Formats: sequence, structure tokens, C-alpha cells
Amino acid sequence: MDPVRMPLPTKLKSSLRALTHRNYRLFFTGQAISLIGTWMTRLASSWLVYRLTNDPLMLGIVSFASLVPAFLLAPFAGVLVDQSRNLRRLIMWTQLFAMVQSFGLAAASAAPFSPHVIVMLLIALNVVQGTINAFAMPARQAFLPRMIPDPRNLANGIALNSTLFNSARLIGPAIAGVLISLVGETWCFLIDAVSFIAVLWALWVMILPTEPRRVGRRPPMLRSLAEGFRYAYDFEPIRAVLILVAVLSFMGMPYTVLLPVYAKTILRGGADTLGLLTSAAGLGAVVAALRLAGRESIAGIGKLIVVAGVLFAGSLIAFAYSRYLPLSLALLLVIGFGMLSQSTSCNTILQTLVEPDKRGRVMSLYSSAFVGMAPFGSLFSGYLARIIGTPDTLALCGACCGLSTAFFAWKLPRVRLAAAARRGEPDIGSVEP
Repeated sequence: MDPVRMPLPTKLKSSLRALTHRNYRLFFTGQAISLIGTWMTRLASSWLVYRLTNDPLMLGIVSFASLVPAFLLAPFAGVLVDQSRNLRRLIMWTQLFAMVQSFGLAAASAAPFSPHVIVMLLIALNVVQGTINAFAMPARQAFLPRMIPDPRNLANGIALNSTLFNSARLIGPAIAGVLISLVGETWCFLIDAVSFIAVLWALWVMILPTEPRRVGRRPPMLRSLAEGFRYAYDFEPIRAVLILVAVLSFMGMPYTVLLPVYAKTILRGGADTLGLLTSAAGLGAVVAALRLAGRESIAGIGKLIVVAGVLFAGSLIAFAYSRYLPLSLALLLVIGFGMLSQSTSCNTILQTLVEPDKRGRVMSLYSSAFVGMAPFGSLFSGYLARIIGTPDTLALCGACCGLSTAFFAWKLPRVRLAAAARRGEPDIGSVEP
């Protein structure tokens, strides 16, 4: 049946088909609660730092501290994930440590310390959180096919994950903005800590098939690491996608770090304004994720990456010079839509094409590119914003993202041929059937 003319109930059912798997449904429910707390903490952290320092560079430093461990540790975490005998247990440990870290943030923000000491404590705790995420992200990516054993529903599960993440991005900051205005940042951190109970419960009650026993000794970590790098580099679709994601992360992600500057200094607002800006980008991302969830295959996804990249770059340049809140919110809707469409489509290509025994390592490289490059971009943009101003910095970032998308478009014909030759998958550059 033509998906465009598909009856609404049938189309909705198709868009939610990954939820027919019980284990994924449990994980989805637990994450829905936990991610709202995560986004509350993200907004509360950035607002607290900017309130105490009024320095965009400090926003970049705090973001750098939270994300750079993924760049350094994710490849090693990928080897650990591929060699793990119990992925569920590994993920549960990461969530438990993350809960403790959130309680630490609450204690640091409520302590009667000087602003300098509080910021230093936040930086240290963000390093801890980044270390946890370096292991949690590839573990969750590799665990997804175990929750969704039907490969036909895997891409739908990835899109629903993005829907969930960005729905929380829509709700969490809005709640945090109100809470900060009423009772301060500490309560946001406390709620985040308690929210981890939901995902821990979901993982605990899953019924999973017995994981196959690994025969023989584990290969040395460095050899496994080198094998993963060679595999990603030699297969052109994976190499091209990872390069695009790295540039998008370095030059595109910093706009989120600089939003407090727009909320407080440029738009003359407060924490509630920052919540609106963050939620607007989240709403655009939710729309993009729902659109991706309705796709029946990966056919045409390469062209989608190019179109989404153009939308993201153009809107980011326009947002850089907006001084009118409604216009800024509208542009952030498009920015969120474009960035989510591009990044999730890249994730889908990797998950679809990668061989199962290398999934942990390849997805750890994706984590290094998508999350690991962001701290360097945050540090760079924070420093640049101090020198040339925030608007010109974001405009430059948007232009670089546009150029990287143009380069990917130029490489797309070769990427399509390599993907089809290696795995016999649908043509990622063709029109979706």
C-alpha cells in the first residue's frame, strides 16, 4: 500500500511497530521518564553556570568536560561492548552510576560554596557523567537489536528512540525553566536522580533470550580496536557518514551550548526564555523523528540527509541574527527538525549496514563522532563567541555545516553503490517506495 495514501490508523500502527516487542516497550517507557530528568539537568546546569559566571566560554568548558570522555573512551567502550557477556547488566551499572552523579550535582548546587567552587564541582561531575555516557551510549546502541529481534523493525526503533529523546527535550526544559524560577536548580538535579529508577526497573523486568556463549579467549583490546577502525575506514558508506557526523557535531551542536547567551543577553529573558528556546528545537526534532518512524525502509535516506543538512545550515545562519523571540522560536523548530533528521538518518544507515559482531565498535565510533567531537566544538565556539560575538560564531558554524553537507552530496553516488554492493540493501539514494 502507498504509505502516502495509507489510512491514518494503519499508518500510525506502522510508525509504532517497534513497540510490539515487549522488551523494547519496557525500555521505551523507562527511558521516557528518565530522559525528562536528563533534559532538566542539562538546562539547569547551563543556566546555573551562566548565572554564576556570565561567560560564554565557561559554558563551552562545562560542555567540554561532559562530552570529551566520549571522544577518548568510546572506542575502547565499543570493544568492551562487543566482548560483553551481559549487555543488560552493563547498561544497568551505567544508569546506577548516573543516578549517583545526579545526586552529586544536587549536593554541589545546594552547598554554601563560592560561585567559583560550585562551577569547578560542576565541571568535575560533568567529567564523571561523560565517562559514564562513553560506555552507556554504545551499549544501548548494541542492545537495541536484542530488544527488537525483527530486523524489519530496527530502523523504526531507532526513529522512536529519537522521538522519545526529543520529546523529553521538549518537556524537560520547559519544566526546568519553571522550577528554576520557583525553587532553583537543585530540584531539577534531584528529580533527574530519582528518574533513573524507571529505566533500571525496565531493564530488570525484561525477559531476554540467553546470550550466546563466546567460545575461546577474547582477542586483545588493541587488536579488536584496530579491526573496528579498519572496518569503518574501508567501507565507504560508514566512512562518509562518520565524517559528516563529526563535522555536524563540531560545528552544529555548539548552538545548544550558546542558547543561554541568546536567552539572557540577546533576547533579554530568563530561565523560562531558555526553556522555550530549548523546547522549540525539541519540538522540531520530535516532528522529524515521527516522520522518520513512518518510513518503511532506508531507501532514499541519503537524499534525506542532504535536504535536512541544507535546512539545518540555512536556519542556523538566520537564527544567528534574529532578535525577535517568535522568529527565533520558529527558526529553532526548523533547526531541530534538520539536525535530528540528519543525525538519526546517519545512525540508521550505520545500524542497518554494520555487521553484528562489529556493531559495538562501529557505534562507539559514531558516539565519538557525534558526542565526542561536540566538546571541542563547544570549547571552540565559546572562545570564538568571546572574540567575535555569539551571532557571528553561529553564522560561521552554519556555513561550515552547509559545506560538509555539500561534500556528502558530492560523495553520495559512490556511497550508494558501495552500500548496495556490500549488503544488497535498498538503494539509500533512491526514492522510497
